[in-house]
Amino acid sequence: MSTAIAQPNHAPAGIGKRGDGTTPVLELQGLTKKFGDFTAVNHLSLSVKQGEVVGFLGPNGAGKSTTVGMVLGLIRPTAGSVTIMGTPLVGNQPMVAEHIGAIIENPAFYPYLSGRDNLIAHAKMVDGVTTQRVDDLLKLVNLHERKQDKYKSYSLGMKQRLGIASTLLTDPALVILDEPTNGLDPAGQREIREIIPQLAREGHGVLLASHMLHEVEQVSDRVAIVRRGELVTESSVDDLLMRGGYIEVRVEQADEAKALQLVRSLNDVENVTASQGLITVVTSPDRGREINRTLVEAGIFAAEIAPKRNTLESLFLELTEGETV
Repeated sequence: MSTAIAQPNHAPAGIGKRGDGTTPVLELQGLTKKFGDFTAVNHLSLSVKQGEVVGFLGPNGAGKSTTVGMVLGLIRPTAGSVTIMGTPLVGNQPMVAEHIGAIIENPAFYPYLSGRDNLIAHAKMVDGVTTQRVDDLLKLVNLHERKQDKYKSYSLGMKQRLGIASTLLTDPALVILDEPTNGLDPAGQREIREIIPQLAREGHGVLLASHMLHEVEQVSDRVAIVRRGELVTESSVDDLLMRGGYIEVRVEQADEAKALQLVRSLNDVENVTASQGLITVVTSPDRGREINRTLVEAGIFAAEIAPKRNTLESLFLELTEGETV
């Protein structure tokens, strides 16, 4: 029979533990790390707020792992600062264990113990985690029905979900997930994708490092892209995907020439081409209504006006000059 864990001695979830929602749970300012003459991270500034997922992307060797190592206090920065819950990390190393949960590699579990008993074993190494907390986390990661099964019988996806549960035992303000779906089949990847936004809804800030660009696009609120140790761009997913967007307008071929002239006369239109009644307008995808109004006023009625957004993959390749993620 499982042994009860001591009652928590920290503030309940949502009261002081994760802040007031206005102070970032993680803030990097000018973070720099040099190894001899090589600069792995160069003046990187980034924040993660409570209740949001920030996708952290970059090609191989871009400095993602080094950055995570500095956040976890495993690597000493050459310059700059790491602030957790408004308090500098320097001189406050215990804050990492209290406020950060991280999966960097596959977590270690006992193969012959059940999933639940494995979590309880992990909880015994942390002060103040109840068995109720363990059971709640098993429900959160959809393992409640399999909690008594031995770990060795779990699929890779189930093992990864148990790993995520283990990072949440202390109800951390920040959760760092490094390639959480690596090696999983499509079903396992989907299960993890469903859990990540739930972590944000539970009030955690999530820093997600992944090479699965479509995955990051689906679950992230903001995305930060680094290249050769420097921040290339950082914005909301919607704003990023609007970059390089375009609009397709389909009209009767007889109206094509006139429609082409009208659309080209609009402000903030970068490029307009036409072929067999299909007009492609390189502009912000939210300008479809303006284009439609301009055509209607001239007596041209479009059969279709379809905004086309960029993809995170195409934007990533453009910003990183095609380097592999």
